[in-house]
Amino acid sequence: MMPPEPRANPALFGHDHAAGSLAEAAGAGRLHHAWLLAGPRGVGKATLAYRFARWLLADRPPGETPLFVPPTDPVFRRIAAGGHADLRGLAPNAGEKGVKLMIRVDEVRQVPRFLGLTAAEGGWRIVVVEQVEAMNPEAQNALLKTLEEPPARALLLLTTAAPDRLLPTIRSRCRRIDLFPLAEPLMQRLLAEWLPDLPEEARALLARIAGGAPGRALQLAEGDGVALQQRVERFLSTLPRPDPRGLHELADALAAKRDGSAFVTFMELLRGALGDAIRSAGRGGPAPDFIRARPLADWAALWDTLGRLADETELLNLDRKQAVLSGLSQLASR
Repeated sequence: MMPPEPRANPALFGHDHAAGSLAEAAGAGRLHHAWLLAGPRGVGKATLAYRFARWLLADRPPGETPLFVPPTDPVFRRIAAGGHADLRGLAPNAGEKGVKLMIRVDEVRQVPRFLGLTAAEGGWRIVVVEQVEAMNPEAQNALLKTLEEPPARALLLLTTAAPDRLLPTIRSRCRRIDLFPLAEPLMQRLLAEWLPDLPEEARALLARIAGGAPGRALQLAEGDGVALQQRVERFLSTLPRPDPRGLHELADALAAKRDGSAFVTFMELLRGALGDAIRSAGRGGPAPDFIRARPLADWAALWDTLGRLADETELLNLDRKQAVLSGLSQLASR
């Protein structure tokens, strides 16, 4: 059975230490007003944020399992349905063609008013902001005002996979908890439970490319991640001199999906594979043959270039086929 969305998920895997730290802070009686939950995409940050919010709003005592609230609890049910008066969630809004782009500044400006209201149930007022790095500087500055002057009994729970993209003043006003990738045996067990019809070899590949993040593994499974990773590996095996006809066939295939999801996922997986090769070579470990064609500094610059190319292509609605051809051609030997 697939796991529910974070606000309705009663289970937390691999992060008992982080959950215990939050429970301990709350039990000390002086809970900080803002927490930054940082870690890889899909590792469980939003699940932990809603788990903590649920536990506080349900006013549960400490238990053997940190921050656990049973699904039968009325507070659990209302939060799962999005109907608790003292909890608000923000996440990136869907932009053109369904691609999630950003958290709008007008939504962020509503946060101080919401937190400043008297709690409907006499406890906390809580805002969970997922992917806070999706805010532009204007929205981040609007959030900063709340962090600087928090109302009493108000709590902000921010999640991010890219804390370096936040304003330093936001980071400095939050207590940070880092969530780390899950161990491979746990990932394998979860994927076997959630994706029983997927061949074991495909599940192992998903676990590897997801980097210990179960949510990311599920996203990749839904978005043809296994096939796209295989395309990545086939392309890299042709370096330093890929076949031009093969490049055009690959670019056509990636651009064929009009919502851009194949392009975005392929570029992410390509950068992931390239980054792994660079790190391994830099540490003196095994690395693919193509890495020897250039200095590691050049590969690192190309890794960065691919990221900018992918971002600009989606933000500016550029031609995806040309973006693929441009990016892959730069990886070939000159």
